[in-house]
Amino acid sequence: MSHRAVEVLSSAALVIAEDTRHSRRLLDHYGIRTPVSSYHEHNEAKETPRLISRLRAGDSIALVSDAGTPLISDPGSRLVAAALEANLPIVPIPGPSAVMAALVGSGLPLDRFTFFGFLPRKGRERAEIIAEIVDSSATVALFEAANRVAATLEALVEAGAGARHAVVARELTKQFEEFRRGTVGELASVYSKGDPKGEVVLMIGRADEREVSKSDLESEAAKLRASGKSPREVMDHLVSTLGASRNAAYRIAHHSET
Repeated sequence: MSHRAVEVLSSAALVIAEDTRHSRRLLDHYGIRTPVSSYHEHNEAKETPRLISRLRAGDSIALVSDAGTPLISDPGSRLVAAALEANLPIVPIPGPSAVMAALVGSGLPLDRFTFFGFLPRKGRERAEIIAEIVDSSATVALFEAANRVAATLEALVEAGAGARHAVVARELTKQFEEFRRGTVGELASVYSKGDPKGEVVLMIGRADEREVSKSDLESEAAKLRASGKSPREVMDHLVSTLGASRNAAYRIAHHSET
């Protein structure tokens, strides 16, 4: 929490937050007595006009996030758009951001990067975004629920990004902060054995790195089988050398047996 953030929150007429109980504890820690009101996806349509009226009347309103930066996969976009439409000033107060912290610590190229927020859980839209990530010429960062990290990595492997460099960052700025690096395939194998704990940022290197498609894996597997390698040896080679996930490698290595 910066000195400027404390000053702004202390001088505002109102603080709006997704979870008032969570934010109240933070404000109390800094001795800030500003009133707090809830603002979230379930009430923003109703609350936005009321807040705009207060801003027009001259009140200063501070929007905070439960964690990280407001509007970054959090409520607030509707209010900011409404304020700008009403010719009211918006003053961003820089603060913690999981996306920026993760990217800075990732070791991936950052001359270009794209943030995808949370991916859709399933369906055509998810498949289209996975394809967009695979084709991206920029480093990609996204939020993912811990219990879906393995499935997302596996989907990226199936889409041909198994050899791409990737990083899973979790619990950023907290006691158990961790960065795990490897190829998409290697990380898919790691997390197929157990989900990470906590809040996760997943990052994938850009598409100008060496790519190995599913057809490449199948071709390599056929050559290995023809040379007398066992399915287990084929699977291990696809994982260790070409960056396939263990699930994808298993299916391809055993394909000739089905």
